[in-house]
Amino acid sequence: MTAISNLKFKRPIWQTGIILTLGFWLSASLVLDWVIMPSLYLSGMMSQAGFTTAGYTIFWNFNRMELLSAAVVLTGALALSKTRYHWSIGSIVLSVLLLTIAVLDTYLLTPQMCAIGVQLNLFEAAAIPSTMNFLHGSYWVLEVVKLVAGGTLLSWCWREQV
Repeated sequence: MTAISNLKFKRPIWQTGIILTLGFWLSASLVLDWVIMPSLYLSGMMSQAGFTTAGYTIFWNFNRMELLSAAVVLTGALALSKTRYHWSIGSIVLSVLLLTIAVLDTYLLTPQMCAIGVQLNLFEAAAIPSTMNFLHGSYWVLEVVKLVAGGTLLSWCWREQV
């Protein structure tokens, strides 16, 4: 009657950290891209004068969280590559790609979009510049690449057992 199960997960702590970090990061990205931003757009907030400031505040915080998550994922991939001989070099490449996307979003796209979106002349009608459409397109391409790379890395980590 007193059987003790010795079933354990034989997963290293770094692998668990990568799984949890990627799960949090990718789900937060989906919530931001598919719930928060469309809700703000449909409520008419994008036509308000203060939307650029609010958008910059939201993305400033989110981008810093992305940088931290990308750093944890890359650190975990590097640590696993040193401790496990069969850990794929592809995981390091995907981790570097995720960090590159986070850096591009934080230091290139978000500041540029906010700078273009600021209405400096109150007497002029607000029109969306063509540069903004290009930046939005670039952001969405990077988001798709991030979700595909992050999902691939997450599935590799989930399936990998010692």
